[in-house]
Amino acid sequence: MSSKQLEVQIMGQSYLLGCPEGGEPQLLAAVSKVDAAMCKIRDAGKIKARDRIAVLAALNLAFDANEATAAVVLPPTLTPASSQGPLSDAASDRLTQLLQRLDQALGRDGQLI
Repeated sequence: MSSKQLEVQIMGQSYLLGCPEGGEPQLLAAVSKVDAAMCKIRDAGKIKARDRIAVLAALNLAFDANEATAAVVLPPTLTPASSQGPLSDAASDRLTQLLQRLDQALGRDGQLI
């Protein structure tokens, strides 16, 4: 099976991704989901660092796909499927707590905050 490369945009940044022949629609759909999840977190205005946004988007997408483990439980207001718009104060506080827990789990070498 041959593969090709596609240039895509995620949160305004270009990425060159490998893609198997015939896999373009699935890859573009995945890119669209990741971009939407990251832009929603960025647009909430509380988090600016791209790496933090990416981690939270990945966690939210995994949670939505029922792939999250019991150790990572996000409230419904933080999932990309939520249509509530900007994060509420309670959701923002929960997000901050989640980032702090991630920092503790990663230790100093992988610190997000």
